[in-house]
Amino acid sequence: MAKAKQNGRTENGAVKEDSSTRERIFHMAAELFTRNGYDATGVQELGDAVGLGRGALYHHIGSKENLLYQISIRHVYQMVEVGEEILASDQPADEKFRELGRRLMAMIAENLPEITVFFHEHRSLSKQHNEELIDIRDQFENVWVRILEQGVEEGIFRPMPPVAIKGILGLFNYSYVWFVPNGKETPEHVADIFADMALSGMKSR
Repeated sequence: MAKAKQNGRTENGAVKEDSSTRERIFHMAAELFTRNGYDATGVQELGDAVGLGRGALYHHIGSKENLLYQISIRHVYQMVEVGEEILASDQPADEKFRELGRRLMAMIAENLPEITVFFHEHRSLSKQHNEELIDIRDQFENVWVRILEQGVEEGIFRPMPPVAIKGILGLFNYSYVWFVPNGKETPEHVADIFADMALSGMKSR
């Protein structure tokens, strides 16, 4: 085990501190990008907001464009992992659908600035980063496709055209515009309303 240094940090502690600093940078940058726009937010402004000099800031973010990429993609990766976990469970398709909707709505509600940046600023990404973002987004959509396919196999859902997934995700994704954290509606309640709407139209007749 590494011995504690004089400042009270172990090597592992330093890694944890770096991770905490990056999280703080990501969140503050998302708030600034949401409020002012990506192009109008300067590196100096971001550094001042998080209390870091230019050199220390670049140590954590690499570049401003890379920062935008990380903010945009990391929650999509998270939801792909969540979706794969739900897919691997023994639940019937309609319960998987409802659970994934709840997890998606909770993620949106907990990360509104980041989700706003994801939808508003992706065109500012480089071609390579934009293609990677589209690829991981498609992987998440494919999780929903596989849940619907399972439902058809189980006789729960009727076959649906691929565009149905766009409509289903639109219900959840557009909530970033109007959802109020700690408001009257909880993320789970909103997700269940959307799931009830979608499932009523998908059930096998």
